[in-house]
Amino acid sequence: MPSLLDRPERHPLRPADAVRSWGRTVVLAPHPDDESLGCGGLLATLAAAGVPAHVVVVTDGTQSHPGSASYPADRLRQLREAEATEAVAALGLSPDDVTFLRHPDCGLPAPGTDAFDRAADRLAEVLGRAEAVVVPWRRDPHCDHVATWELAAAAAARLDDPPRWIEYPVWAWPHAATDIAPQEGEATAWRLDIGGVLPAKRRAVAAHRSQLTALIDDDPDGFRLAPEMLAHFDRPWELFLEPGRPWQPGPLRCG
Repeated sequence: MPSLLDRPERHPLRPADAVRSWGRTVVLAPHPDDESLGCGGLLATLAAAGVPAHVVVVTDGTQSHPGSASYPADRLRQLREAEATEAVAALGLSPDDVTFLRHPDCGLPAPGTDAFDRAADRLAEVLGRAEAVVVPWRRDPHCDHVATWELAAAAAARLDDPPRWIEYPVWAWPHAATDIAPQEGEATAWRLDIGGVLPAKRRAVAAHRSQLTALIDDDPDGFRLAPEMLAHFDRPWELFLEPGRPWQPGPLRCG
């Protein structure tokens, strides 16, 4: 079955003003930086159109540099939250437009547990009267991305008026030729024209210096976004997916 991420330019390109009808939109980012990479253009377009938007950062992102002595977990969390706040400001949002849930990086609760139910209740409160919820692609190959999808699905099910459900790929891009990627028949794929706000998106991505540079230089195994990965997000459009049928992902664990 063909992948929807193969030859993405074939998918319809919707104009920026298409977002004017969305209503209050909530973007879920598994880590600080996913909001800028996968949805920075969308967020800037919503802000420019005066459509209320909110970002929910699900984990604290502290596993990016677990071996750093100069940035132990608490300090790294503060740094990554500051970077995300700077990023959303570059996209036209205010500090009040971002919520940090601070779940442990690679440590989200599993479905079927009391901790998961509590987390879903909390997220449902944050979603509030969202009319559109934008979440990572359900098979995005990172445990926190799959877990964020599961948590968001449980939270949305708790709402009286279910929001429009939209998914975005991040780590699925390098796996476009595999069945990790969305397949024909699983979702409708379309692109949003973000050419007019691409400079703002680039500033937002650049705000995540801990993930792009040698800012944290005492962890030789620390994470850094590779240029070839960043190239997937430096385009005048962003790809979004609206599923055509229910699907429940299997567990995907870190490590």
